Amino acid sequence: MTAHPRRTIIADANVLINLMHVNRLALCSNLPGCTFVVPDHVVEEITNGDQKAKLDDALARGIFHIVAIKTIDTITLFAELTTYVGRGEAACLALAVERNWIVASDEKRRFRREAVNRIGSGRIIGTRDLYVLAIQAGLITVEEADADKGILEQLRFKMDFKSFQDLVIK
Repeated sequence: MTAHPRRTIIADANVLINLMHVNRLALCSNLPGCTFVVPDHVVEEITNGDQKAKLDDALARGIFHIVAIKTIDTITLFAELTTYVGRGEAACLALAVERNWIVASDEKRRFRREAVNRIGSGRIIGTRDLYVLAIQAGLITVEEADADKGILEQLRFKMDFKSFQDLVIK
């Protein structure tokens, strides 16, 4: 059996917060072939006490690793991106460009256009995609994912499908 290369996924605050709402941050540590990182700018954006505690715990447990922008080219791109998207989103996208990473973000509009233009749509995933990966890996059932979907929708995060069953490849 051939080993698959590890994919690094850089997570934006909106995906992290969605997973926090349903206590699913640990899913990220178990997704096969995936390593999750969080830019220091995103860590700074999470200021709600409960959410900050959950993120700090996930960082301490090694579910996520903090990364920082260090190269001149990435700093330059980050500065450019912050003129039209938030600092966390800009950090995610700048680092994804530099390091060929996948971005986990549910942002739409300008961020999505910039991300597609700079890294391609195949390197952008969102909360729903993480759930599909988790279901396919046997980490969560469709029923559990649908229950979480219901909670997230009560919190105003709408997903445009009825059930995760509709998305899971059989």
